[in-house]
Amino acid sequence: MTDFLLSISAGTVDWSRAQFALTAIYHWLFVPLTLGLALIMGVMETCYYRTKSVFWKDTVRFWQKLFGINFAMGVATGLILEFEFGTNWSNYSWLVGDVFGAPLAIEGIVAFFMEATFVGVMFFGWGKVSDGFHLASTWLTGLGATISAWWILVANAWMQYPVGQVFNPDTMRNEMTSFADVALSPFAIDKFFHTVLSAWIVGAVFAVAVSCYYLIRANSGKMPEATAAKTRKFAVSSIKIASIVGLVATLLTAYTGDNSAYMVAKTQPMKLAAMEALYDGEEGAPLTAVALINPFRQPDYAASEELPLQVAIPKMLSVLATRDLNGFVPGINDIIKGGYTQHDGTTALSFAEKSERGKVAIDAIGKYREAKKNGNAAEADKYGARIKDNVKYIGYGYMDNPDLIVPYIPVCFWSFRIMVGLGMLLILAFAVTLFVVYRKDILRLKWLHIAWLVLLPLAYVASESGWVLAELGRQPWAIQDMLPTWIGVSDISSGSVIFTFFMFLVLFTLLLVVEINIMCKAIKQGPEFSDVAARP
Repeated sequence: MTDFLLSISAGTVDWSRAQFALTAIYHWLFVPLTLGLALIMGVMETCYYRTKSVFWKDTVRFWQKLFGINFAMGVATGLILEFEFGTNWSNYSWLVGDVFGAPLAIEGIVAFFMEATFVGVMFFGWGKVSDGFHLASTWLTGLGATISAWWILVANAWMQYPVGQVFNPDTMRNEMTSFADVALSPFAIDKFFHTVLSAWIVGAVFAVAVSCYYLIRANSGKMPEATAAKTRKFAVSSIKIASIVGLVATLLTAYTGDNSAYMVAKTQPMKLAAMEALYDGEEGAPLTAVALINPFRQPDYAASEELPLQVAIPKMLSVLATRDLNGFVPGINDIIKGGYTQHDGTTALSFAEKSERGKVAIDAIGKYREAKKNGNAAEADKYGARIKDNVKYIGYGYMDNPDLIVPYIPVCFWSFRIMVGLGMLLILAFAVTLFVVYRKDILRLKWLHIAWLVLLPLAYVASESGWVLAELGRQPWAIQDMLPTWIGVSDISSGSVIFTFFMFLVLFTLLLVVEINIMCKAIKQGPEFSDVAARP
């Protein structure tokens, strides 16, 4: 392992991280809209199935067209993302492939196959299968996409909270001991609901924004009045369904977000400290609403640098992290120094102690394998026991500087506030829109129509901010406390990674431009209304 680390350049690590981040960010531009529109389409087609109104058939077919454009782009970027585990992160794949690979394999074999099968029926089955079977296909397409998200999020949650596995020094791999522990860990369950609900928000914002665009067009006087009337009905009906989905999703996302903060406090206290810029822990810790943290400079947390112009809510961070008004929340310096009482009642080790125990584990692995090679069973048992006692901290054994375990505070701090702030804004927006749409005032409120066009990109910003916080807040760990990021990379030249980085940057940007262009053309063309008059 030491020889391997010496052969890896810092450039390879940095560019591999950048490439994976690039792919993940672009991929996540498409996934939330797929999950969100799937639910909205299902509700709309259920309305058609129950009423047999041609109006609802026209409505759902329009949204399915936009869903299909986005779905294709999401598949393209997602496949590249999974291939990068083998090309850029082969050491990671070797060390934890037995655990990490299982949910990804299930996702490909079961969930992706399921959605790929029924999406064809959904698009091409109109008039060829019964209305009931077509409705089932629409719901099963959305269910398949959601199940696919479940298994991917299980894999990601395991990286944040590794359970159900044990390190085998004979194979130098982490091997699964309990599939149920991996698939049903509390971290995975909470991450799934929080992520999927946030995706529903993006889908709802998209549907409301597009519908508001049609209201602006219908009220512009440039449409024949018969078409304008149908367009208004289409837009208002879509707004009603999407706003209900959006309001429910935003409220549930806030609830699951609160539980996420509690889970992070238990399992990733450094991430919580970084996103709060909490340098020294305290009882009854306040929650910082805002502070002028410099986004381009890592603060001097060791000197307990004060937060400039801080506005805080008293004791709220302790409530989020411990469910106790006076609970102790450790800061960055506390986590480095250790000595505080953790959630499970044990005393936290210092970075120095963890580093020492990690080095013991690394040394014991080498001596264990040497003893096995020489057929010395007694020595092998002795070092095997030493590995078992210390392997929990093996990742720290590759670190000598405690600064390495501190994520970049400004990114964590601001991404959390952008996500929460925009989420609260969307709760208000959905509530106001539902109020006015049921009072039949939405047709004449042009300012509200324009506001939703502005909120559409902001919803994506909030969604991406959540992922940035989840992944950068975990740094420097590829797997929390077990595997530093730089140990997981492939032994390849930085030049090849730089080349593929810019190749993917161009490719993904072109895909995004193409998707936006096709989407805009489809939206400009608008829904195709049947000649049969829609029933009220």
